[in-house]
Amino acid sequence: MKLINSFKFAILGIFAGFKFERNMKIHLLVSIIAIAMGFFLQINEVKWLVIILSISIVITAELFNTAIEKIVNGIVKSNPERYDEMGLPKDMAAGAVLVAAIASLIVGLIIFLPYLIKI
Repeated sequence: MKLINSFKFAILGIFAGFKFERNMKIHLLVSIIAIAMGFFLQINEVKWLVIILSISIVITAELFNTAIEKIVNGIVKSNPERYDEMGLPKDMAAGAVLVAAIASLIVGLIIFLPYLIKI
């Protein structure tokens, strides 16, 4: 039963990220576009694996970023004098999402651009 609850809470956390976080919605939209392009352009299995991995890395990074933001905001709310020192962890977590998103964009360009040029 504990294992089932662990999965349940993890899935609820993912859905909460998509429901409440604007950036998660943007990542979801871009992911849907990438998946649709993959089907339309009939990419091969290896390219699918790279696309799926890229999408999962960005969404994972955004979930971690959101969790870190919530934790830091809770600390600052209960301890306002820590505001200055708590900005850096939030910036670093946001930076991790940016790195993942830029890398995924580059992956998408490498995979899709040759197909689009041919069209």
